[in-house]
Amino acid sequence: MTGPLVSLEGEFVGTSATVGAGIETCDAAEGLAAISNPGMELVIWRRALPLCLQTWLERVDPSRLPDIRVLVQPSDLRRAVEPHLDDCGMPPGDMRDLLLGDVDDLVSAFARITQSDLVDVRLEHVSHDACWKFHRDCVEARLLTTYRGPATEWVQPHHAARALREQKRFNGPLEHFRIHDVAIFKGSCAGPGSGIVHRSPPIAGTSQTRLLLCLNKRSATSSEPWPKVLNTRRRHHED
Repeated sequence: MTGPLVSLEGEFVGTSATVGAGIETCDAAEGLAAISNPGMELVIWRRALPLCLQTWLERVDPSRLPDIRVLVQPSDLRRAVEPHLDDCGMPPGDMRDLLLGDVDDLVSAFARITQSDLVDVRLEHVSHDACWKFHRDCVEARLLTTYRGPATEWVQPHHAARALREQKRFNGPLEHFRIHDVAIFKGSCAGPGSGIVHRSPPIAGTSQTRLLLCLNKRSATSSEPWPKVLNTRRRHHED
């Protein structure tokens, strides 16, 4: 089920009640497929993961949060990512399995929606302002969700030109995804005039650390597909 984006009274959602064309919300993963509709620029799945997962992630030392980028077939996601979680020291157990299961589900959903055999998966911790400038991504479509810390900020399409021009002087209105929201949106490569303008939230100097999942189709900046890249590393190690 999809519908116009609205604010929920009494709950911080970081959105405004006035919505530009081409933006919808949905209440299930299946609704994300609406991004394929003509004229659609952004679809947001409003969801809440179990509080126990959020609490656990907030307690994990930032040095033990993953910083992963891997190009995988959806069926290989768990086998490709789990060793990285071991390497970074993320504590094993039910909560880590819950996180990995959610990433797995989102990778499969993104692959179906974009008709991609391979998905470029980034699961990374961020403790600085990262992409602080308002920008459009040079992609056809991208999926984002934030598991820890402040989520991505964005602007309505009719404010995009001003945000791009003014950057730090832009005084709003500014929208915010909520933690655990799943946003799939078009980038500048989707066609003329396409691309949701957004930026990373400013967190430098706040001692906050974000955990962000970013999914893209394969591109020129992607690594070799897993497990080819793994096999290459093994050969180098043996040499």
